[in-house]
Amino acid sequence: MLGREPGIRDDRLEKARMACMELALEAPPDLIIWLAHRFGTLYARPLRMEGERHQIEPEELGYSLANLAEVMFPCLEAIEARSVAEIGAFTGSLTSELLAWAAPRGTQITAIDPNAEGKLVELANEHTELELLYERSNDALRRIDLPDAVIFDGDHNYYAVREDLKVVEERSQGGRIPLLIVHDVGWPHGRRDVYFELDAIPEEDRQPIARGVKIAPGNPGVAEAGLPYEIIAAREGGPRNGVLTAVEDFVQSRENLLLAVVPAFFGSGIVWSKDAPWADAVAAIVEPYDRDPLVDRLEANRVAHLAARVELVEVAQRQEVRLERQQELLERMLSSRAFALAERLSRLRHGSAAAFSRKEVRDVLDADDRRS
Repeated sequence: MLGREPGIRDDRLEKARMACMELALEAPPDLIIWLAHRFGTLYARPLRMEGERHQIEPEELGYSLANLAEVMFPCLEAIEARSVAEIGAFTGSLTSELLAWAAPRGTQITAIDPNAEGKLVELANEHTELELLYERSNDALRRIDLPDAVIFDGDHNYYAVREDLKVVEERSQGGRIPLLIVHDVGWPHGRRDVYFELDAIPEEDRQPIARGVKIAPGNPGVAEAGLPYEIIAAREGGPRNGVLTAVEDFVQSRENLLLAVVPAFFGSGIVWSKDAPWADAVAAIVEPYDRDPLVDRLEANRVAHLAARVELVEVAQRQEVRLERQQELLERMLSSRAFALAERLSRLRHGSAAAFSRKEVRDVLDADDRRS
């Protein structure tokens, strides 16, 4: 039923999470590299590195709301949406799906993202039904005609979500808000702020922050292994912390709103007015998924494996860099006169059984070449 309490996760799932993270920390290098190559390409594109840090694109980790198409598009159809605004369109992964849905219906799509790039820009050039705004969401929402539905997938912190929701409410006619679909109400940002642009958040609205750390499911603080973040709330939970907290506070302080939470793919919150003519239709669509304990456990298991996979790939890439450096060193040693002299001196001291030899080094290098 709508509004029921989330299912309680059992100890077995918590043990599975910990086992995944321990594997990432303790697995032998050869196993780590094999797993990273095997699963890094099976589930997503390999993670990119810049220096010693990964730059993780949202779509590489299943972040796109397009994964919830079976819930989102029926809701848009139920309200007969003729205009949809997408906040945080980024590279256009969801936008392309919205356009495909909108084309036969004559629906106008507005994509809002000050950092829009790549495919999204191409889509805007190709589709007249798509308006691309290089603006902050709060500014854009004050200026555009209020759409029938607003999709929130921008800054994942309490302040940003709260301020956008306020603008939508202020501009709503007769107190009836559009259909709202808010992404990332699950782990990791449901109860934990992340700051992409810290200066855009007033100091009094920031959580105590941690810089250059990793977080893992089941750990409310920072972790040795998990997803890397540049600037994030130091701890999970507490007041005014996270996307879901912002949405809940907004809904609970108003009598005419309903909230359903679909736990899958980092979680999405659907908010609508009780007195909207399509309220019952939306409720019927989202009710089977709302805080469903089975979906909740599946998502918890998914993010545990996701965090472990990210760590495995990062460790594997560090190991590969280390092996490349070792190989370069050995190759330089082979051409070194000092090494050749040391080998001859070793043979003089130990007879034919030298402590080390250039042949042994060549054999090791040749073996590495065969494995690669």
